[in-house]
Amino acid sequence: LNHKIYQQFEPIGITSLLRVVDTHTDFLNAFTHLCATNVPRKTDKHKLIACIVAFGTNYGIGKMSKICDVSYQELKTTANTLIYLDTLKEANRRIANKTRTLPMYQHYNLAPGVVHSSSDGQKYYTQIPTINSRYSSKYFGLQKGLSALTAVADNIPINADIIGANEHESHYVLDMLYNNDTDIKPDIHSTDSHGINQVNFAILDMFGYRFAPRYKNISSKAKTIYSFQQPSVYRDYLLKPIRKIDNELIEQEWGTFQRIIASLAMKTTTQSTIIRKLSSYKRNNRVKKAIVEYDNIVQTYHKLHYIDDPMFQKQVNTALNRGEHMNKLRKHLFHADGGKFKVHTVIEQKIWHECNRLLANAVIYYNTWLLSELLAYHEKLDNVLEVDLIKKVSPIAWQHIHIHGRYKFRIGKVVLDILKMMRNVKI
Repeated sequence: LNHKIYQQFEPIGITSLLRVVDTHTDFLNAFTHLCATNVPRKTDKHKLIACIVAFGTNYGIGKMSKICDVSYQELKTTANTLIYLDTLKEANRRIANKTRTLPMYQHYNLAPGVVHSSSDGQKYYTQIPTINSRYSSKYFGLQKGLSALTAVADNIPINADIIGANEHESHYVLDMLYNNDTDIKPDIHSTDSHGINQVNFAILDMFGYRFAPRYKNISSKAKTIYSFQQPSVYRDYLLKPIRKIDNELIEQEWGTFQRIIASLAMKTTTQSTIIRKLSSYKRNNRVKKAIVEYDNIVQTYHKLHYIDDPMFQKQVNTALNRGEHMNKLRKHLFHADGGKFKVHTVIEQKIWHECNRLLANAVIYYNTWLLSELLAYHEKLDNVLEVDLIKKVSPIAWQHIHIHGRYKFRIGKVVLDILKMMRNVKI
């Protein structure tokens, strides 16, 4: 995180950074007008960037209009007609997909050809009560707040959502993966203990994802593994199963299980709603018991692999650390008013959160582009040692980016002398 190599790059303001990223990805053209498509309208990119920065940094258009060169009325009109969830998600998708094409991206894989993602929730205070603002003495004391979920794959925030502080993060794991519309498709997904419930192993396995949570105390978890034969068969083994899997129950309820999976895939309702219902079903319900049995099979495989392969343990830890680093970057960007949400509705919270993800995606793209250029420069000179070091540098950094201060958005085209920048960097 914040590798020292970034200290040698020429500092850049957030406005200039967004203009550079737009030149490469064309993400600003994703913001289409709410009016009819046959009405010709020209988008003012200065005002659009100003709104994105205003929401993504938590200033809001009121405070932003006082510290920048764009008026309040211009910001308000732009925000009301161009900034909404669909356009923000499309802009994020364009940047993420373009980042995936950069030469440096392939070195972010934790295993060759495997995309390992993670998701985690970050707690935010709310100044104004909304329907999802809840009390949580552990995180907010006597105040209210919410949880902002982010799914990170190979250092890129591929999806995000806002949930109440009272909701369990495990109910949204499939939501974050299945509703990811980027070209970055995870193969393995990790969470901490908050992402584990009674059905997630089974559900994610049916959708083709491998669920790989991190365990704090794997020795205690090893006491709850299952087998296809009676436990007495494994009497002389170091790890002993707790009981035999009920194969017949899974086979009998397989049709109902498949119909549940079909409902999840068709999005007839939110996936989090179905998983919440499944998790809260009575234990003596046959369908619930069958799904839990299938879950035990997949979970046992993961536990045995986790114990047996230290390299896999390291990959899980690294994936979760990347998620924590992304949370730090997003918190650094969302700095105004102490990082407390000050909007009145849930949809506004989601829009501000997506603007913040857009800024984070832009920072990741810019850093990955710099590292790609630096990598190409040293590969051309056959500097093997420098090349190996560059491949290990994380793109999550912000020490060379100016976030705070007075903003100037009415600027011309930004042109960087990239070759000169690469020459000045000492590895």
